[in-house]
Amino acid sequence: MTDQHEPDQPDGKPAGSQTDRHDPDRNDTDKPHPDRHHVPKPADEETAAVVSLDTAGGAMEPSAVPATAQSGKIPGGPETLVRRIFTGSGMVSVLAVLLALVLGGLLIALTDKQVGVTSTYLLARPTDFLAAVGNAATRSYVALFQGSVFNPRSSGSGGQFAPLLETLTIATPLITAGLGVALAFRAGLFNIGAQGQIIMAGILAAWAGFALHLPAGLHLLLVLVAGIIGGAVWGGVVGYLKARTGAHEVILTIMFNYIALYLLRYLLNTPAFQRPGESNPISPILDATAVYPQIFGSQYRLHLGFLLAVATTVFVWWLLNRSTVGFEFRAVGANPKAALTAGINVSRSTILVMAIAGGLAGLSGVAQVAGTEKVLTDGVAATYGFDAITVALLGRSTPWGTFAAGLLFGAFRAGAVQMQIQTGTPIDIVLVVQSLIVLFIAAPPLVRAVFGLNPRRRKQATVGKPKTAATTGGAA
Repeated sequence: MTDQHEPDQPDGKPAGSQTDRHDPDRNDTDKPHPDRHHVPKPADEETAAVVSLDTAGGAMEPSAVPATAQSGKIPGGPETLVRRIFTGSGMVSVLAVLLALVLGGLLIALTDKQVGVTSTYLLARPTDFLAAVGNAATRSYVALFQGSVFNPRSSGSGGQFAPLLETLTIATPLITAGLGVALAFRAGLFNIGAQGQIIMAGILAAWAGFALHLPAGLHLLLVLVAGIIGGAVWGGVVGYLKARTGAHEVILTIMFNYIALYLLRYLLNTPAFQRPGESNPISPILDATAVYPQIFGSQYRLHLGFLLAVATTVFVWWLLNRSTVGFEFRAVGANPKAALTAGINVSRSTILVMAIAGGLAGLSGVAQVAGTEKVLTDGVAATYGFDAITVALLGRSTPWGTFAAGLLFGAFRAGAVQMQIQTGTPIDIVLVVQSLIVLFIAAPPLVRAVFGLNPRRRKQATVGKPKTAATTGGAA
């Protein structure tokens, strides 16, 4: 009834009055405050901390997904940090390389004669077979290390570190071409044409090196600029056709690779490019003023191109992370339609990124003709343009990741010869290891599953548990 009233409190205040509801001395455990949500005290202190964090100490409604079902640990705890490190993309790349080396070691063991002998009495003495497998893989990888990083058998520090200098020499064109592929990847484009861009850069750089006779310094600068322009134009044409006609850049770049290759073969059989008195397709030797100087003397092949590769890596990092143009590239790569809506000229970005990517690959062509070969042949690009795709994938399309991947593949190439000489292991095993690396890089869930680092497994296991008062945050 509306005319009935509750009895007054001992202090004379009517029950339920405004002053009573805000009395700080009153115990509200029996009757919840209208502006609060009662959360029962969980039995476990750790769960209590999570629930308190989820509800802001009882001032907010519990989450639709209980906090304890979201992680099981307080966010930001040490286990979460370690787990993020070991499940990150960088660690997955390292584990992919490790897994490829393990499988490569098994393939090496299959080609070893001692392993074949011990396999005939495997059931009688399995330890001999396992020891032979381990010795075969160890000897091959030790030889690979000695041929690519450090060889203690050589006399003097110069001979001992000569393999490392050779690795850096081979890695130079891999790094710059890989940066060209990685830059296009970050902009959402597949630059499969690094091979053709290297060839076109080599053609122009070589011609400027043997046909023109200029003073030292100026001549080398002209060779460098000519090579960059050759690669940039070859990549920029692809970007223009992509932006104006909508043609797919993968088909365009593959076809442009063939055009560049057969154009090179044609030119090497013309008087303008063929060396006088030679019937083989080879150009004249570049002038001494047009070649990269050796960093540690003429006894080593490491040249100025490696320092330019380091500087190029810094430039690409700055371009992507510190410049407005790089931001536009990344925005177009993330979502072209959203970038267009935000006012970014997608067509201009497509042309520009392919031109810059071609110029980066062009540095590889310059390194070949002005650094290591000093002549132009139809094998000037070797397989660097295709290996650059692998390098960019392994480096996660990041500048410094691509740089490290280029060093790794350079070490594989440099050490493969020594591995074959010392142990008789086929050099093609290294190619198999590289292929396995690409396979595992393309399948991160497989790598995480092999090493038990699947980040979803624990969450699924926690979500599948029966809900209790603690896991539901005390919600009725």
